[in-house]
Formats: sequence, C-alpha cells, structure tokens
Amino acid sequence: MQIDGRTFLVAGGSSGLGAACVRRLAARGANVVIADVDPGGRALAESLGARALFVPMDVADEASVAAGVVAGVEAFGGLDGAIACAGVLGPEKVLPRQGLPSSANYRRVIEINLVGTFHVIRHAASAIRDRPPGRDGERGVIITTGSIASEEGQVGQAAYAASKGGVAAMTLPIARELARHGIRIMNIAPGIFDTPMMAGVTPELRRSLSEQVPFPPRFGDPDEYASLVEHIVENPMLNGSTIRLDGALRMRAE
Repeated sequence: MQIDGRTFLVAGGSSGLGAACVRRLAARGANVVIADVDPGGRALAESLGARALFVPMDVADEASVAAGVVAGVEAFGGLDGAIACAGVLGPEKVLPRQGLPSSANYRRVIEINLVGTFHVIRHAASAIRDRPPGRDGERGVIITTGSIASEEGQVGQAAYAASKGGVAAMTLPIARELARHGIRIMNIAPGIFDTPMMAGVTPELRRSLSEQVPFPPRFGDPDEYASLVEHIVENPMLNGSTIRLDGALRMRAE
C-alpha cells in the first residue's frame, strides 16, 4: 500500500516509537492522527501542520479509542492504517521479599498493553473496512507493538510478558479474519529501544543492557522501528506474523 495521501492513526504517538512513526509517515505524505493520553502530541501535530491531528486517547478505555478513530475519519475522510504503540512496563515480582502484591498492577498492564491494543485493532479495522480496495483488494494495514519479552521475559516481567505474548498470539487469527476485508495485520517485537520507557535506566544498567545486544551493541533508535513500519505498510506480503527487531538480543533471566 502506498503511503502518500493515506491516513494513519498512531496510538501512543506522542513520544518514543509512536512519535517516530508519526514523523516518518508524515514525511512520506501521509495524514497522521496522533492518539495519546500524553498531551505532548498536540505540539507534535502543530509542528507537522494541516496533515496531522492530535486526539486524546486512553487505549484502555474503549469509548476513548472509538472517539479517536471517529475524529480521525472526520478530519481526513477515512482511515487506511493504524499503528498501536501505546504501552507500559509495570514491573512487579510474583513473590516480592515482603508481602504479597494485589493483582491490580497485573490487571493494569493487561488492560493497557493487550486489551488496549485489541480496542485499537477493532475500531481501526471497522473504519478501514469502509475504504475502497486498491491493488490486490487491499484496504489497509494494522501494525501492533509486541516485545521480545513475550518469548524471554525477565524476572518481574510476568504481566508485561503475558500482555505482549497475547498481542503476538492474536495476530494470526485476526489476520485470517480480516483477510476477507482486505486488511493486513503485523506485529513488531522490539528489543531494547531508546524511548521514554527506558528513561529511568542508570548509565551502568544502560551499558550492561547494550553489551547484551550482539550487533549493533546499543539501544535501538525509534526511527529504526518506524523504518520497519514503513516497509510493512508498503509490502503486501507481510501479514499475520511477528517480526523481532532486536539486534539478535536474547534476554537473560534478570
């Protein structure tokens, strides 16, 4: 699918991986709907001009997701794709040294990372279905953000790994269902990327994490994630799978 002239919604588009996608898609001539709980996306939209719109969106709130999709459709006349980047880490051990935590954090991580991603998929697909078919009958594409933690989660990542594992697991059945509508879906599983999620990492831990990446031995640049998003949009044979983007990193237990 060509990017120029198309409209994409980016959930979690105010910063990090999402903001990189917004900038790259806008540079290719796309309309972008920056959907986020972080109001910083408003300034990003203003910097990109008339082809960008900021809409407040909490992916864990389905009504908020539905309203954001409707706002994007009304602003640009339709929706051709969505990139779901919103997410949280929520680290917590099952058995910490003192006490036993409630399930509140686990539920929160699942609600945002897994159920929130599902909300974005559902409402975006509903809007994309109304687009006229293009080459091969394609109407649009949805890209989700998983994590290598879905395959090798570390100690304290039970909730995060479960949420991202769910995102990976639902990719194929959703691709099979949406095929009849000419809609593709792909999942990207990043390794360690230089995003606000990693902002609190100490220099020592940053160095240790970087050294675990075989090549290149560093944190990923968000624009490298956006570059893969760009390729997925343009390559119609990419559908129903997860792509690891990690420099061959395999996480240690902790």
